[in-house]
Amino acid sequence: MDTNRTAKIEFAVQMSCDSCVNAVKGVLEKEPGVKSVHINLAKEEVLVETALTSLQVQSLIESTGRRAVLKGMGSSESDLGAAVAMVSGAGLVQGVVRFLQLSQERCLIDGTIDGLAPGAHGLHVHELGDLTQDCMSCGDHFNPFRKQHGAPQDSERHVGDLGNITAGPDGRASFRLEDSQIKVWDVIGRSLVVDSGEDDLG
Repeated sequence: MDTNRTAKIEFAVQMSCDSCVNAVKGVLEKEPGVKSVHINLAKEEVLVETALTSLQVQSLIESTGRRAVLKGMGSSESDLGAAVAMVSGAGLVQGVVRFLQLSQERCLIDGTIDGLAPGAHGLHVHELGDLTQDCMSCGDHFNPFRKQHGAPQDSERHVGDLGNITAGPDGRASFRLEDSQIKVWDVIGRSLVVDSGEDDLG
């Protein structure tokens, strides 16, 4: 499910003066979904507490003419761990998906994947991390409780069933989800697969 829960996202941003700080702070603070902005000019760092995706925040910062590089992400409270999945595939498909364990019950999933066909694409964690033969070698959906395939909000579903993400006309899917079954420690050593089309969720 989509989420409005805030997370803290840190960027390295090219800034050299107070007017740089004011420009970045100004564009972020007026954006709905941004809770707080802290800028350290000496270290050229921007820390944003927000419900926006990391890509949305990066785009806002870069709209001021400054380059921004994501340094890290954490929860607003203490989190229980994090993982990153690098996505690459046929053609120009590539992206980064971050998993942040907010609590024992909630995992925040924030990602951007480029090079997809416009429209919906299923997103799943598979049981193996072996990508030597692409999807053919990464096993089935991660399903330790041997349940039927389903939607993220269903109680009857694979743990690895994360629903659909949507790519725009430019082939980019930028998303922020929260899930109650997948855990950061379930992701490590496995694979994250983006389907070529929409998941029927059942």
